[in-house]
Amino acid sequence: MSQVRLRSALALVLGAGLAFSGGSGSRALALEAEILSFADLDGWDDEDHAEAFAVFQSTCPDLTAPDWVVVCAFATSNPEPRAFFELFFRPVRLSGRQPVLFTGYFEPELRAASEPDKFYKYPVYRLPPELGPEGSAVGNGPTRAEIDEQGVLDGRGLEIAWLRDPVDLYFLQIQGSGRLRMRGGSILRLGYAGQNGHPRRSIASELVRQGVYEPHQVSGAVIRNWVRRNAEEGRELLNHDPSYVFFRELDALPGDDGPLGAMNRPLTAGRSIAVDPQVYPLGAPIWVEKEGETPKRRLMIAQDTGGAIRGPRRADLFLGTGAEAGEKAARIRDHGQMVALLPIEQAYSYALGY
Repeated sequence: MSQVRLRSALALVLGAGLAFSGGSGSRALALEAEILSFADLDGWDDEDHAEAFAVFQSTCPDLTAPDWVVVCAFATSNPEPRAFFELFFRPVRLSGRQPVLFTGYFEPELRAASEPDKFYKYPVYRLPPELGPEGSAVGNGPTRAEIDEQGVLDGRGLEIAWLRDPVDLYFLQIQGSGRLRMRGGSILRLGYAGQNGHPRRSIASELVRQGVYEPHQVSGAVIRNWVRRNAEEGRELLNHDPSYVFFRELDALPGDDGPLGAMNRPLTAGRSIAVDPQVYPLGAPIWVEKEGETPKRRLMIAQDTGGAIRGPRRADLFLGTGAEAGEKAARIRDHGQMVALLPIEQAYSYALGY
């Protein structure tokens, strides 16, 4: 699309009297918003805007607020990606001048069996129907200890598969999705179905509280090894976290697609980001400036959420599937800045506090 056509389309958008709501609903938090220019985004000129635009298009049709509907309609007309972003959006910093904490997550791939035996003893459960379509929000579901130690879900036919290792099950629940490599070679894809309603408690913090490790020593790999070396204490540590995640089978999801995010669309490694949807509209482009061991300057798309991702200064970067992605994710705990790209009317509504 030419610059002239894009500018004409932009004029139509500005004249449409667009609503000041997010991609999937109204904004729920009062925020300190600061409108920036694209020149303020370090690395913007060198970005692969076409790759980011392709990921943006994958969930754009799902956005229902009027301002996003109009913008996404023009996204189908094959515009030049950088010109599209720069003409239809404004960069808005919602985190203030304080740093954002970035972590990483991934889709685990684990060995599993369809029936239990002396090796495969730890069930992956479907959501119990009494917890509702998305799980309990009021803490009235059984705790992790009641499920794993007392067997309150046994005999109800809720088992999807069995794993070999309780700590693998725990980290599968932390990630919220996964691939099970079944005996015989088939792959079973799992997606998040719901949660028991109990708030998550950090087992890493509990290890530090007990004096087992210093804060800088704790990682996913360290926790895994400690639980495996200390069977009884390891069970007690896992049960310190009462939260419990249930799964659903994703039979229609192709094997080469990423896991489903909160928008019920496959995530893209290196381009999908989990945010707090009360702050950042799901589906919005998010400019990331992350420091640390692997600095990143990249346009990502807010396509997922996470239990630990709350407020304007937290985000989780999706890094892919399998052990290598898991190793990369475990090393990310870095600070930086992130900026939302919002449709122009919405950007100014944020800045004016509407």
